[in-house]
Parts: sequence; structure tokens; C-alpha cells
Amino acid sequence: MKQFIYTVLMVLLNITLATAQRMLPKQKGLEITAGLLSHYQKATDYHISAAMTVNSKKGNYQLWGFEYSKKQRAYKSTSIPQETYTIEGGYSFFLLSDAQKNIVLNFGLTGIVGYESLNRGETMLYDGAKMMTEDNFIYGAGGRLTLETYLSDWMVLLIQARTKVYWNTDVEQFRPSLGLGLRFNF
Repeated sequence: MKQFIYTVLMVLLNITLATAQRMLPKQKGLEITAGLLSHYQKATDYHISAAMTVNSKKGNYQLWGFEYSKKQRAYKSTSIPQETYTIEGGYSFFLLSDAQKNIVLNFGLTGIVGYESLNRGETMLYDGAKMMTEDNFIYGAGGRLTLETYLSDWMVLLIQARTKVYWNTDVEQFRPSLGLGLRFNF
């Protein structure tokens, strides 16, 4: 009988410890995401990002990251590459979750600075035409809605819908995207 009671206590203790380790204040995480730039729906238009998160109270967290995105702009029978390198920092706010925080919905706001390159800095095209747009330092703001599912206490699956607004760009000011990623909590 003692073994049965000890076993039940250990199982209950493990269940409460497993849920207690999620979203602890000051807990850090490494987030890796990739996705498609949703405006074009081409596999050649994508983004890859890496970010660090620092949890705050009540499920909120700070976000600091780097992103690379690439688009192919159509020009006659070829395409012109548009590459963007950005650094962003911001805050993600807890919206709702289930009782054990297995599934969490967050909304984030970020500030962005970066560099945008068109045709890798070449202004002359193959047919002799000259591009009027130039490489620029860009800045802006971003918003993201993230659905987070805890696969374990230290690994989180992310599904993101994001949009970014850039200023000082010559091409596209609003850039929505969809992504999938993983976060590893330390």
C-alpha cells in the first residue's frame, strides 16, 4: 500500500512540476523560424529568423532577433532579387491559453532596423536598363500573432502570422508573412 501511495504522489508531483516549468519569469529561449512571405505565395519568397526571448511576468516576453528575407521581383523574362537584413526588438503580450499553458496565443509589437539590397547592389540590368531604386537602410515596426504549443517543457512549436511596415524603402512598405518555428527554453 505504501508503494502505491508513493507512486501516486510521484506521478502527481511530476505532473505539477511539468506544468510549473512553463513561462517562468527571466527564463530565456532561442527561437528559430522560417516561412513564406504571404503576399507572393512563391517558394522563392521566404524569410528565416533567429531570436532570443526573455520571459516576463504573466506569460509576456521580450523578443530580440535577426531576420533575413528574400523575394524575387519579376522583370521581363528574369527576376531581380530583393534581400532584406533586419534586427528587431520588442515585446510579446499574453492573450489567452488553456489552464496548463499547453497552447498559448500571444501578440507582439517590435521595432525594426535593417538594410535592403536590390539586385545585389547592381543598378544596371542585363538589357541595359537602369534601376531607379537603390539599396537603403530601412526602419519600421512589426506586429505578430503567435500560436505556441508546448511539445515539452523546454521545446515550443510556433505558428506565426506577421506583418512589418518599413520606411525609407523604395519597393514595398507593408510585408506580411506566415511562418513556422521552434523555441528552445533554457
